[in-house]
Amino acid sequence: MSGGKLFDRVALIGLGLIGGSLGHAMKRRGIAGHVSGYARSATTRARALEIGFIDSAHETAAAAVADADLVIICTPVGALAEIAGDIEPALRKGAIVTDVGSVKVAVVRDVGPHIPDGVHFIPGHPIAGTEESGPDAGFAELFDGRWCILTPVPGADTHAVEKLTEFWTACGSNVDIMEPRHHDLVLAIVSHLPHIIAYNIVGTASDLETVTQSEVIKYSASGFRDFTRLAASDPTMWRDVCLNNREPILEMLARFSEDLTALQRAIRWGDGDVLFDLFTRTRAIRRSIIDAGQDSPMPNFGRNPTHAKPDGKDGQ
Repeated sequence: MSGGKLFDRVALIGLGLIGGSLGHAMKRRGIAGHVSGYARSATTRARALEIGFIDSAHETAAAAVADADLVIICTPVGALAEIAGDIEPALRKGAIVTDVGSVKVAVVRDVGPHIPDGVHFIPGHPIAGTEESGPDAGFAELFDGRWCILTPVPGADTHAVEKLTEFWTACGSNVDIMEPRHHDLVLAIVSHLPHIIAYNIVGTASDLETVTQSEVIKYSASGFRDFTRLAASDPTMWRDVCLNNREPILEMLARFSEDLTALQRAIRWGDGDVLFDLFTRTRAIRRSIIDAGQDSPMPNFGRNPTHAKPDGKDGQ
């Protein structure tokens, strides 16, 4: 894993889980000479300075990006257009601007028009996260062994793409390059749909009057627990994901509904062969994820709270 200074000044716009983890990762390997930060909340800015993953805090996004070689926008997707408009006049020529959003077509649409000539715009998406949020949620190891997808716009500078790739590698990530629309389709099934299903299942359980809340909590280790972890993710972020990746998500929801109908039919008619074949196939998928190093085979029933951060990683 590479280390050493890659940028003189990096600006983090947004100081929550991802922004904080990036700050910690940069400090861990000395990637940036100076890390400036911006968040709307003065309390958040002060806490980020206190924790130490930024070197300076600024009251405006424009002030944070002044003279920055690399600008990383770590806000929910719905805020990107406003942020891009705010920082546009302050971006220095030759700077790289990227983001960490879970959708990419919308990012190209909303941020692209605000990128001045001579500034390199390379959207990105680190597939790592937890259900926690805020400046205290970040930790340097969040990106270790995880994938970061870059979706350069047409005509993107090759050297800038290579430099950003080197940055994410130094933060611990594996890097892949993808076209924005393809990224949004892939993430709709591997990340967006699972979160939507989790939100819906947890919501259904809370609405059931025949099961008391105490029983839901008491027996959560039987499977419900893992859905609640996804359903505890930042509601602002996931609202924006749904609104800005609408078509791919709707396509995957339609496919899921068709498969769910087939599963319902198999259960109704007692078709054990269909059920066994499905469960065998899906079990193999789980094994392939472990083989790819994206999860541990260790059982996590009664997960140790002291290990919640490294064990609770989840693509978003």
